[in-house]
Amino acid sequence: MPKYILSLDQGTTSSRAIIFDSEGTPVSVAQKEFQQIFPQPGWVEHDPSEIWSSQISVAAEAISKCKLNSNDIEAIGITNQRETTIVWDKKTGEPIHNAIVWQDRRTSDYCDELKAQGLEKMVREKTGLVIDSYFVATKVRWILDNVDGAREKAQAGELALGTVDSWLIWNLTEGESHITDVTNASRSLLFNIHTLSWDKELLELFGIPESMLPEVCDSSGELAITSGNIFSKKIPITGIAGDQHAALFGQMCTQKGMVKNTYGTGCFMLMNIGDKPIVSENKLITTVAWKIGSNVHYALEGSIFIAGAVVQWLRDGLGIISASHEIEELAVKVEDNNGVYVVPAFAGLGAPHWNQHARGTIVGLTRGSNSNHIARAALESIAYQTCDVVKAMEADSGIEVKELRVDGGATNNDLLMQIQSDLLNTQILKPENTEVTALGAAYLAGLGIGFWKDLDEINSLWKKTKSYTPNTETPVERMIDGWQRAVKATNNWSQN
Repeated sequence: MPKYILSLDQGTTSSRAIIFDSEGTPVSVAQKEFQQIFPQPGWVEHDPSEIWSSQISVAAEAISKCKLNSNDIEAIGITNQRETTIVWDKKTGEPIHNAIVWQDRRTSDYCDELKAQGLEKMVREKTGLVIDSYFVATKVRWILDNVDGAREKAQAGELALGTVDSWLIWNLTEGESHITDVTNASRSLLFNIHTLSWDKELLELFGIPESMLPEVCDSSGELAITSGNIFSKKIPITGIAGDQHAALFGQMCTQKGMVKNTYGTGCFMLMNIGDKPIVSENKLITTVAWKIGSNVHYALEGSIFIAGAVVQWLRDGLGIISASHEIEELAVKVEDNNGVYVVPAFAGLGAPHWNQHARGTIVGLTRGSNSNHIARAALESIAYQTCDVVKAMEADSGIEVKELRVDGGATNNDLLMQIQSDLLNTQILKPENTEVTALGAAYLAGLGIGFWKDLDEINSLWKKTKSYTPNTETPVERMIDGWQRAVKATNNWSQN
């Protein structure tokens, strides 16, 4: 009988489960959205119990949908929204606070204090990251300082911390395994990417007891095994990677210089830089791409906080569209943006600007501006931000980006993909299988159990379905100049 890999894809707005066959083809998909909690402006939380319940329910749904059972599942791969931070009680397994989501900005002022103390260089050299509220450490510190009795419990060894992968595995194993993989650990501001271990100096800096931390594992291999009470049999968990690392792997960007961009809630671009980390001179971050046995790959990453979320804002905030796909219908009604630029800095500006105090702006409005121009400008903002990151990557790596492999919901927007190709003067390649995040987790899990024998076998499964080539008549220089002026205006607004 054929066997399958179950991929758990726990994202920012929904939990998904996808079952893949030996060809890397999805045979069953289940998805469930969950609540977004906004206690104050700039604060974003999730209910950890809802993350777990939604994820396990879609796993069961995906299995039953295609008339399989647990015996048909060879292994589980897990991929997750990164940096989202959960602290829970080791005895009860109960969270002591809502999960603080990667988008949350509540620790921005604390990050500014650390920078003012001149700590950024030390932190960057050890972790490859910038000091920003985006990452895990400052979120954990906030929980320990603001939840009654939390710090005392942590110092007594009673609390566990983890990103969403750790939380899911703790629940899947009923508390038997408290682990994370190198990709998720490398997003914490606590992990030394050179020694591939937790860093005592950083733990002391952020005031986080080592007893809270998960064990750091490879991204592929025999990592954990589910409790017999969760599914009808124990299933090995053999692949773990943060969502963007999983997407890089799912896109088969396994060679140095290969680049992928995921257009999701945010926009995340990673370049495989091989087996040695590069410290960025252009405000990108360096991260562990994956570790399989003794084989470690690193990546340069540019994180754009708001991409598809700007389309959701047009729908839910402004009400100028009723469904996300309608943005393209509005945008194509006008030839250009008519001088309107949207800088969607709703959660600050990410790479390569890193202004956590920036807020969204619309510039260039005239009496002749209408919803079509705003829709087009919002769409273009995703491509401009991506362009900024590509130029920074090329400068850091010395490698010209000849092609960009793309995935995520917004790649269904042909206008956006064409604008992206024009601005970058680069070929854009879209894979046949667009479920690359879940697929990357499945590939890592399959490799970990011998479901696929090696990278060559997996690489043969990658096929492109669509490509976009640059239109040389697009006024790229004028468009980029307008965007740079808009970003400058946004930065000026945030100064006070």
